[in-house]
Amino acid sequence: RLDRLAVLVVDDNRHMLGLISEILRGLGIRDLVMLTDAATAFREIKITAVDVVITDHAMSPISGIEFVTMLRTSDDSPDRFVPVIMVTGYSDFGTVRAAREAGVTEFMVKPVSAKTIYSRIVSVIEKHRQFIRVENYFGPDRRRHEAPAIAVERRKMFAAS
Repeated sequence: RLDRLAVLVVDDNRHMLGLISEILRGLGIRDLVMLTDAATAFREIKITAVDVVITDHAMSPISGIEFVTMLRTSDDSPDRFVPVIMVTGYSDFGTVRAAREAGVTEFMVKPVSAKTIYSRIVSVIEKHRQFIRVENYFGPDRRRHEAPAIAVERRKMFAAS
């Protein structure tokens, strides 16, 4: 029941903000807060409870990485545990790693689609990850805990043929 969710979307590109807004409305989400900068979003989340945050990576003057870091680690953070989905045009290892290290829950590469947004929202709801605190990190457990794969030794596989 996505219609029960409150979602905060932060993107300094008004076109992307509108696109994501329309997709979320199409998925039945009506409780939306749409903002164009991370500083305002951080203040807004202090007064408005949200279930999911969707943020762009490349924003100015505060980037999406800095915003997520503030959410996860600032003493005045209103909700350190809120699921965060990061949207970016960059899929390189460094960007993905920086997002994970900041405490992003899910990652989405542009161009976005309704199917991708839906799957990431469902993932943060249904596959909730425990939060951990280690030396330089606080956020969702970066390891994906799934059932171990059953491996078949190659030599046994080829011996049968």
